[in-house]
Amino acid sequence: MTRNTHLVLGATGKTGRRIAARLRVRGTPVRAASRSSRVRFDWSEPDGWDMVLRDVDVAYVVPPPVPGPVHAFVARASAAGVRRLVLLSGRGADDWGDSAFGEHMRSAEEAVRGSSLEWTLLRASNFAQNFDEDIFHAPLVAGGLALPAGEVPEPFVDIEDLADAAVAVMTGGKRHAGRVYELSGPRALTFDRAVELIALASGRPLTYRRITPDAYITDLIGQGLSRPEAEDIAAMFVLMESGVIAGTTDDLPALLGRAPRTFEEYVARTAATGAWDER
Repeated sequence: MTRNTHLVLGATGKTGRRIAARLRVRGTPVRAASRSSRVRFDWSEPDGWDMVLRDVDVAYVVPPPVPGPVHAFVARASAAGVRRLVLLSGRGADDWGDSAFGEHMRSAEEAVRGSSLEWTLLRASNFAQNFDEDIFHAPLVAGGLALPAGEVPEPFVDIEDLADAAVAVMTGGKRHAGRVYELSGPRALTFDRAVELIALASGRPLTYRRITPDAYITDLIGQGLSRPEAEDIAAMFVLMESGVIAGTTDDLPALLGRAPRTFEEYVARTAATGAWDER
């Protein structure tokens, strides 16, 4: 039997659903798996992994928010005959030093890079879509955003570009094996400028306020996140303020064969949907 199924984990999430749709349009056999998909995949239920991995050639992996499970998954994937893994990780992971941020991603990278399988790492900057599909969204709808981010800019990457890049890697053969791609948007901007652009596009007087990491942890817990989740996100902002991941890279245009989408393009496109309208 020819193994040509492309497995997409996190298939109902921000990146997975876009990647799965693109693969289907290409005519690529896709197995879309998540906790809420028809094909169920749960990082806490390893007894179900083997069925998900059956006849898979390439797998797109979004690591769970805790260190460890990807090691066991890689072993199962190898035993199942999977040829290649494409792992989503965070920008500049080699430069995080002793930061408390991203232990789960570093653990996943260790598992993938230490395997006998072909692998590719997609290390992405903060997603532009965090402003309309994630934790930045509700505060913006309410009128403003408060974060522990100051004058150090962030090169937000559009998930539509990330999905295009992931499909190029998943379907591009051996030339991507053993490669680490650092994916950023075309320019960096501060969070207050990002909120200003969203305010302009949406026609609403939105505000940005800088707060301490501790205050942000308290806010996130109030929004329903666990303390470990909140502390990890706050640690990301501390890392960002060091400036080690503030620069742009050329990896995304090299993969896409075109310039990445700008934050302004994202904002105009998303404001037109009413995503930031007052509820």
